[in-house]
Amino acid sequence: MKVKLTILESKCRGGYHKAGDTYIVEDLCPPICHELWQCIYPNVYTLLNNGDLDYGSTREKKFQFRCPDEGRVLIEGKVIE
Repeated sequence: MKVKLTILESKCRGGYHKAGDTYIVEDLCPPICHELWQCIYPNVYTLLNNGDLDYGSTREKKFQFRCPDEGRVLIEGKVIE
């Protein structure tokens, strides 16, 4: 099981993320901002372990999350084969 992380929007103050950046997570933390990773890790862990998440009014194998720094970055995570 793998999770693909995609930066959908970015106004990152630290310049770490740009729209369109992608990361594949199988096991280890990808090279993303630690604050953002800390927030999304529970969702990534759930997906890596074949779980699903609330996504609007449905349950899906994906999520979207805004950075805790005033929502400057929007990231999407989804299961890929």
